Amino acid sequence: MIPRYSRPEMVAIWSPETKFKIWYEIEAHACEAMADLGVIPRANADAVWKAKDVTFDVARIDEIEAVTKHDVIAFLTHLAEHIGSDEARFVHQGMTSSDVLDTCFNVQLTRAADILIADTEGLLAALKRRALEHKDTIRIGRSHGIHAEPTTMGLTFARFYAEMDRNLARLRVARDEIATGAISGAVGTFANIDPAVEEHVCAKLGLKPEPISTQVIPRDRHAAFFAALGVVSSSIENIAIEVRHMQRTEVLEAEEFFSAGQKGSSAMPHKRNPVLTENLTGLARLVRMAVVPALENVALWHERDISHSSVERNIGPDTTITLDFALSRLTGVIDKLVIYPENMLANMNKFRGLVMSQRVLLALTQAGVSREDSYKLVQRNAMKVWEEGKDFKTELLGDADVLEALSAEEIEEKFDLGYHTKHVDTIFKRVFGD
Repeated sequence: MIPRYSRPEMVAIWSPETKFKIWYEIEAHACEAMADLGVIPRANADAVWKAKDVTFDVARIDEIEAVTKHDVIAFLTHLAEHIGSDEARFVHQGMTSSDVLDTCFNVQLTRAADILIADTEGLLAALKRRALEHKDTIRIGRSHGIHAEPTTMGLTFARFYAEMDRNLARLRVARDEIATGAISGAVGTFANIDPAVEEHVCAKLGLKPEPISTQVIPRDRHAAFFAALGVVSSSIENIAIEVRHMQRTEVLEAEEFFSAGQKGSSAMPHKRNPVLTENLTGLARLVRMAVVPALENVALWHERDISHSSVERNIGPDTTITLDFALSRLTGVIDKLVIYPENMLANMNKFRGLVMSQRVLLALTQAGVSREDSYKLVQRNAMKVWEEGKDFKTELLGDADVLEALSAEEIEEKFDLGYHTKHVDTIFKRVFGD
């Protein structure tokens, strides 16, 4: 991913230096386990650890690979340059390249998941704080983009909190499912390496042994991992879209923080655009772009092919780096989001009480009017508000048919905003607990 949308901690996971360090640890732990089993001399296993503080020369490995056309062999050749060819002669014994590549990839994905989980926890904290802050801040709810009935800004934040809390659970499951390793040799039969070696290496790397691999770790695990990231990205876009709509000039119920010296447009000095949430919408598309290729990677030929390899070399770093950046950016947006309660009330009152139509409808049915007739009575008065700019309550109070069923006091009562917020505390307890 380009530096503009990258954060150092996540980028470091995918650096060549980190990758080669993990490869080395896999090989060194494997040698250690084989020495414990008496398969190789202890001295050779100990010799491998001489390279534990080495920063492997990426350029040198690339130089060797240009000849060998094989990345793992190039690395092993370079490792032997550090510890000596005789000392290195038992390195990689009984193993195949996928043992190193797949186990390393899963270590990287697990570490990436840890960062994404922490990111999501930070976003949840911001959403909870803003939800509590605006628990009783009245705003109009919208369906199809049209005024519906009153809600609160706190409920909007709480809704996003609950969604992201589900995503946190998904990320934890995805991390657990991807945290497996395989050191099982060609076609996964352990013919040339003891299963105890796999158990040892996985324990040292914080992984579980893959119950049954072929020559590769099954890719349904990876498909589930990237699918989970895709869902998280969709939730990011869901929140971003709400902010973008709220920031529209005609709405202006909230807006991204606009810092001193910030410019909104090269042509129009008055502009304050929702650039961060628009950016998040785009980044979400990039993350989701990885989901279908990850699903298609599940189907491999027989015990292995490498059709998945080129895909994963791209989507592994790009997707996790992008999502890490997006979660961090969204947390900043939520933390600093500027809320305009007065505009929320003004918007809600723009159609002069029209949003209370359902309460009047229900009151009429409870007073003995059929639902069909009640709907007609309410709608004919509501249309005057839409078409003639009338006041809804005034029209109802002047409608003889309505007054036959409801008293003026009963009509007045139906315009109490508190009616719509009476269960906010109950919802908050469901979302946040007591």
